[in-house]
Amino acid sequence: MTGPDSGGEVHARLLGVTRIFPGATGQQPVHALGPVDLELRRGEFFAVVGPSGCGKSTLLEILAGLQSPTSGTVTFEGQPVTADVPDGIGVVFQEDASFPWLTVWDNAAFGLRRAGAPEAEVSRSVNDALAFMGLQDFARAYPSQLSGGMRQRVCIARTLVLQPRLILLDEPFGALDAQTRLLMGDEVLRLWRRTSATVLLITHALDEAAMLSDRIGAMSARPGRFMDIVETRWPRERDSTIVSETSFGEITGRLWENLRGESIKSLGHSGAGPA
Repeated sequence: MTGPDSGGEVHARLLGVTRIFPGATGQQPVHALGPVDLELRRGEFFAVVGPSGCGKSTLLEILAGLQSPTSGTVTFEGQPVTADVPDGIGVVFQEDASFPWLTVWDNAAFGLRRAGAPEAEVSRSVNDALAFMGLQDFARAYPSQLSGGMRQRVCIARTLVLQPRLILLDEPFGALDAQTRLLMGDEVLRLWRRTSATVLLITHALDEAAMLSDRIGAMSARPGRFMDIVETRWPRERDSTIVSETSFGEITGRLWENLRGESIKSLGHSGAGPA
């Protein structure tokens, strides 16, 4: 399935979106993305996979308002997404975005304090988020004292306290080992069920996409377009144990069937070979 999607209330929409970057002096412009059409259904978990350089992160940043599309329209809850991250959208990046000079508690409180929230609300929301993410025993620790997985939990907690209705995750577990990624995936599923937020995940990992998502969009090599949208049909109450399901292998196999040739293209190969 490609193009706009139906079935459920549309929460965010990209219609005819392209992104072309100006070339350096003497170079041609780089057509990075699109045209892309996508409708995110309210409350769904949607993952985007594709070869390196296909525009996955560019798509996320356009949806977040961090980049402007060269053409096309982007809306969230029926309103145009223009500049900056709109209210109601939270973003978690792969890079450790915690502030090393702040404790875990103060990191989680940063966004609310910046928004001028009353201190009683800050305290209540931060304590709740840290308890939910299993960080309450580390509230007074600094990021340098935590593992990589725990630092990502801090970043997720800082997003959670703002109560976003759309959560954008840009390869948040890319720097973690495979076992920790699976466990962090369970944490994200718990977060998704608790908040009922719509989630868009960018990932290179086909198993991660297959485990977490209701639907998965497979993108072509640059300029990135959706070649296929796969419905997993998982129950909402799922966790990492579904990796042993027969249909899990079928889903990852279909994704790789779509992406193998595109990955070869992105590496500049003209024929079969490692990808």
